[in-house]
Amino acid sequence: MKKVLVIEDNRDVREDIADILELSNYKVVTAENGKTGIINAEKFVPDVIICDIMMPEMDGYEVLETLSRNEITAKIPFIFLSARAERTDVRKGMNLGADDYITKPFEENELIEAIECRIKKKEFLTKQFLKNRESLHEFIEEASDLLNLKRVIQYHPAEKYEKKDVVFMEGDKVSKLYFIEKGIIKTSRITESGKEFVTGIYGAGDFVGQLSLISNRSNYTETATAIENAEVYGISKEDFNTLLYENKMVSKKFIDMISNNLVDVQEQLMNMAFAPVRQRVAKALLELYHKGFITDDRDSGVGIPREDFAGMIGTATETAIRMLTEFKGEGLITTGKGNKIILLKKDVLESISNAI
Repeated sequence: MKKVLVIEDNRDVREDIADILELSNYKVVTAENGKTGIINAEKFVPDVIICDIMMPEMDGYEVLETLSRNEITAKIPFIFLSARAERTDVRKGMNLGADDYITKPFEENELIEAIECRIKKKEFLTKQFLKNRESLHEFIEEASDLLNLKRVIQYHPAEKYEKKDVVFMEGDKVSKLYFIEKGIIKTSRITESGKEFVTGIYGAGDFVGQLSLISNRSNYTETATAIENAEVYGISKEDFNTLLYENKMVSKKFIDMISNNLVDVQEQLMNMAFAPVRQRVAKALLELYHKGFITDDRDSGVGIPREDFAGMIGTATETAIRMLTEFKGEGLITTGKGNKIILLKKDVLESISNAI
């Protein structure tokens, strides 16, 4: 049962609201002034707070400001309730972080709808979406329903790519964001010297192409190629922009979903600039290990072409092979069929990776 805290100094209004909400199957906690309201908010941690503005001792604005500074209560949806409907009151409340504003007198359905809407939005924000196609579709459906958006994604069949097929090419016109359902895809760029630099290796649940879309580029800034057979779903540029710019709440959640490992990309670039080759190799092996592409089991993992591994660490293929051979000779890794790499001493690799 969802909990609602009602802070209202008028006894009749407070009790009327409580009756309406209890009949709608809400658990209601009330407070006759702002100070008591703050105590009850911290004690009961309600799902929604409804608060009058004009109250003795502490007005609604002060209540909101106080609760916003408390980590426990800061994210609770807050609805102002007041007989005053001047625009300055509404603007001040919203600037302080209120989620909604209801003026007295109000209809019962207006109150219930406001509470339901805020609870749905809170649940949407806190919900964890898995990295699979079904969860992506669930996110789209809930975002569309919650914000009255038109359905932004048409559920087309997966696009299938065989090993070494190009999903998009550096310089191609930006048209889609791609979600990987199966397989492995690498992204890469060509340096001024004509060498390939692998900017990332991604698997099921990851997105590719978002950097070009977020930066509003006309053309893709990198090439995406299937390392093994892959199935991907495309989200059009128009749909991407709807999810990113239509509403701040949806935008935040969407960015969380598509940002898979952009931080890792930045770290990789720093490693490219400053770390010795031996350290870069150790870091790359651990990155591939944590993503599940290589393992400590001969019967699992996937083959990583040596030229792609070299591209990850920004060195010639021959250098990458020589370093892997050294690591193998030291008993840190071994190799298997189909370019598989098997980790033997993860702790030693971590020490090399973290060396200063």
